[in-house]
Amino acid sequence: MNTSKPKIVVLGAGYAGLTTVKRLTQKLSPEEAEIVLVNKHNYHYESTWLHEVAAGTINPNQARVMLSDVVNPNRVRLIYDTVVEVKKEEQRVVLENSEITYDYLVFALGFESNDFGIKGMDEHAFAIEDIDSSRLISEHMEYQFAKYKMDENADDESLNILIGGAGFTGVELLGELAEKVPELCKKFDIDRNKARIISVEAAPSILPMFDKDLVDYAKKSLEDRGVEFRIGAPISECTPDGFIVGDDKELIKAGTVVWTGGVKGSTVLGKSGFELTKGKVNVDADLRLPGEENFFVLGDCSWVWDKEADRPYGPTAQLATQEADVAANNLKALLTNRPLEEFVFKSKGTVASLGVTDGIGTVLDDYKLRGKSAAAMKKVVDNRSLFLVGGTKYLLKKGKIRPF
Repeated sequence: MNTSKPKIVVLGAGYAGLTTVKRLTQKLSPEEAEIVLVNKHNYHYESTWLHEVAAGTINPNQARVMLSDVVNPNRVRLIYDTVVEVKKEEQRVVLENSEITYDYLVFALGFESNDFGIKGMDEHAFAIEDIDSSRLISEHMEYQFAKYKMDENADDESLNILIGGAGFTGVELLGELAEKVPELCKKFDIDRNKARIISVEAAPSILPMFDKDLVDYAKKSLEDRGVEFRIGAPISECTPDGFIVGDDKELIKAGTVVWTGGVKGSTVLGKSGFELTKGKVNVDADLRLPGEENFFVLGDCSWVWDKEADRPYGPTAQLATQEADVAANNLKALLTNRPLEEFVFKSKGTVASLGVTDGIGTVLDDYKLRGKSAAAMKKVVDNRSLFLVGGTKYLLKKGKIRPF
């Protein structure tokens, strides 16, 4: 291999990292740059589907795409290893089993759960972080139902499923649980009324990113299917038995406890000595670290400022893929001595699922969807994501073409 070529190293094969790699292979000839993709696993996973894996409503393999199937190995060197630290001054990435140097770096290692320092949360609650952690939730939940059925002295509270946080991920998980719990009750011949699904949220409302009428619709839809909400109830501690909430320190017991209350960027950022703001780094409008010529940070690891709203853009899959497009353009510009472009997010709307046949959403400049039309739109969004990652082949193989 010609070592005189500039080496572009991309860390992470989530939406941002994988899209960057695919765009680079389209924009650059093999002679212009060597492209390296470093990822912990040999697959990309649809992180927006993890709540379904956690509830057990889809098979984990449906949310997984093998990297060797969607990345041309003749154009991209694939390294399956865990990133430990980035030594920026030396332009070197330390991996668990080796290390690699770079001329240009794209840092896109994704998110980790953020417990905001709540006592016991990290030790006693499950979190939706990747395929394995999500699968563990569904397996544990089913185990609780099986154990209850086997033990005639079992406590009903062991069937309780307690979800901390009623933001996007938490509510989508509730929608899937509203589908799954009746199935589990039927499977193990347990009275549906004995298995409670409880959502605990410190804020005065669920889903802060949606208008009140859509929030009210979502809340009623979930309540009608057995979900209980405890709104305005901050969690002070997570114990082996459940959450301690509110001023009166009430203990809500459950056999399955899941925290969905927030995420932060990869801990590699902190280990590498970067200045963090709420677990992420601030980047310039061209998506580079301030003061750095060759270092881009994308997706859940960075804050990008929305000048119109005067706040950072919220972390979403569509944000990550749009950032990847601009990062690839800017890498091409650096290699060809052209000016870099600034990133401006173009929202295509937001849709939240509430189960297979229900949802809420805002698309096309505030056109509101609810019910089956929102659920259908959610499947369109998911299928588009699959198509962008793996083309028609993967869309047909793993796409959500479930009938209503």
